[in-house]
Amino acid sequence: MNAGNTILIIDDELPIRRLLEITLSASGFRIIQAVNGKEGLVAAATQHPSLVLLDLGLPDMDGQETLKKLREWYTHPIIVLSVRSSEEDIIRALDHGANDYLTKPFRTGELLARIRAALRASEQKNNDPVLVFGTLSIDMAAHVAKKNDEILKLTATEFSLLQLLAKNRGRVLTHQYILKEVWGFGYVEQTHYLRVFIAQLRKKIEDNPAKPTFIITESGIGYRFGE
Repeated sequence: MNAGNTILIIDDELPIRRLLEITLSASGFRIIQAVNGKEGLVAAATQHPSLVLLDLGLPDMDGQETLKKLREWYTHPIIVLSVRSSEEDIIRALDHGANDYLTKPFRTGELLARIRAALRASEQKNNDPVLVFGTLSIDMAAHVAKKNDEILKLTATEFSLLQLLAKNRGRVLTHQYILKEVWGFGYVEQTHYLRVFIAQLRKKIEDNPAKPTFIITESGIGYRFGE
């Protein structure tokens, strides 16, 4: 599935770019590189990569600003790779449109897995309105979800929550983003609402709600829809 997928690396550190080039090329990706934010924006606009790996500590403009500019028109996945590990930086990046966030030093196996997940989610967005995840299917047009071919009894809010998470499969969504999208701006601080509805939803879609495989908790940040 990597054939034809081009990854743009925006990072000013040569050793990191070399490591990524070797790792990603060995997995079949074509690599293009940029050493600062301006070069990165030009490369994304002219070479149309399938995915961008973005550092936040760029020499000419902050990576968060580069991310915001990219998201004005770039619709493919963006994964942030940064030494910044504060919750504030992670939440800002995700709210600015990053699909995922990994801190340096990172494990190459985990990075490859997250790249594959982001690309699968991106490809599925353009296809069937019915999303299928193993025993779970979600018909976006008919507003029907099934588990083992049996229709699930979901409230309108539960379906909206499931739909939002599934449409963004592989992407970490912050608590505030989910609350804004499902409940509205007035509820962005009501994280207890979200916890209650996530617990209800897990009981209906997970084989074992205590060990969820669909709705994964990103501690202190939000949730990610898994495989």
